[in-house]
Amino acid sequence: MELACQISGIVKSFGPNRVLKEVDLELPSATITVLMGANGAGKSTLVKILCGVHNADAGTVTLFGENFSPASPSDAFQSGVVTVHQTINNGVIPDLDVASNLMIDRLADSSAGFFLRTEKLRAEARKVAATMDLDLDITAEVKDLGLADRQMIAIARAMTRKPKLLILDEPTSSLSANEAKRLFKLLANLKEQGVAILYISHRMSDIRAIADRIVTMRDGKISGIFDGPSLDYEGAVTAMLGQKMVHGKLQLQEKGTPIFELRDAKLSKYSSPFDLVFYKNEIIAITGLLGSGKTAIASAIFGLNPLLEGDMLLHGEPYNPKSPADAISKGIFMCPKDRSTNAVVSDFDITNNMVLPFLDRHSWFSFLKPKNLERKATVSISELGIVCQSELDLVTTLSGGNQQKVMIGRWLSEKSEVLLLDEPFQGVDIKARRDIGSQIRQSSKDRATLVFVAELDEAVEIADKIVVLHEGSYSGIFENKENNIADILSLYSGKPSETLAEARGSLNG
Repeated sequence: MELACQISGIVKSFGPNRVLKEVDLELPSATITVLMGANGAGKSTLVKILCGVHNADAGTVTLFGENFSPASPSDAFQSGVVTVHQTINNGVIPDLDVASNLMIDRLADSSAGFFLRTEKLRAEARKVAATMDLDLDITAEVKDLGLADRQMIAIARAMTRKPKLLILDEPTSSLSANEAKRLFKLLANLKEQGVAILYISHRMSDIRAIADRIVTMRDGKISGIFDGPSLDYEGAVTAMLGQKMVHGKLQLQEKGTPIFELRDAKLSKYSSPFDLVFYKNEIIAITGLLGSGKTAIASAIFGLNPLLEGDMLLHGEPYNPKSPADAISKGIFMCPKDRSTNAVVSDFDITNNMVLPFLDRHSWFSFLKPKNLERKATVSISELGIVCQSELDLVTTLSGGNQQKVMIGRWLSEKSEVLLLDEPFQGVDIKARRDIGSQIRQSSKDRATLVFVAELDEAVEIADKIVVLHEGSYSGIFENKENNIADILSLYSGKPSETLAEARGSLNG
């Protein structure tokens, strides 16, 4: 098997912080190598060296035997190293249409001539879209599309560059099951063409579907390499964390009084109405594939979009929020899933990011109370295990997982009636996931907590009860017990279940 990329003795420091410590790694052609690592392990820095964002302090990289030291991302992809980043807007230009995004390299090519031939460009864009089975209006502006469509455009755009080494960072985080299958089919075709693929993910379903080998990083070094006919996922997780992964059963919490109700709610034109009651102290996971209706419920409760039909009650009284600000004033908080565009304020430090929605609670007339702000931030940093120098660090200096902890800490730091957490574990490693999950459970008393997740293992890890949605319809609700898992899986995939009648009961049961 031909060696596409050889990484030898790579070292990288940022000030006194040594991020990469003599990393050695081989990436063979026609192979999918999955890279796993906790936040801060050095994955992102290694990728940024490969794609020309950073220069290594020491060590060498060769690409098909030739020295490879790209001066910029443009230099890297001209050499055949193409990266699709986890932050979707790094891979698309929202203000351009789909065709222009897919053919952006052609637009930038001076040899293409001075005049733009729109119809020819769109015809070529349609061919690119067809390779990914993208059923999109190529004249639509990308900013009007959902996250999943943007992600698929970014990946399809990468394919136009005919990569020799393709790097994908958590590419399925915004994709439905069918879209992920399309991606996996494309990766299989690229493998057959001899492309080396470095795939960064912690999703077991992804790894089992596509991985030829798993490489783990810990503390700036390669901590394990796993290959062979049956990949050792548990061993890889142990190598990544430096400890054995322990699965413990949750102690289900006793529900208190009803806080929030959905009555005769409809999520789509063709779905049936349903009722749900959310109780004090309980954590409810609302789960389903992309398009199942999770976002419709979260948006309605937080005042972003109304229910198609039905009523909402807060403490037994009609609840019809006019806006997110109105929802927050009534004690309904929501942490959105896309932290890069909906949550993080990049120019703010950790403290100001955490307290932003609640500045009036930390001020006297128009004057902020610095001690109050500092106290709130330091408590959250300690409780969530946020890795930083101080509460005054810019939030953009943190790893993705630690940024996510800041966003979760923002909404946990104040008392709420209902807390909505939309994909709180998106793009974070297993250790960060457990830190976040532990703090959510520890702080759940006296509120109803709704966690919206697409991955069932995340639901099982955190919830007292699990609601299953499928294609806009309510399918059922279950206590988080081992003997319910088969029925949850059945409804999750849209298959009929013998226990469906009982599952359709409301939370009153």
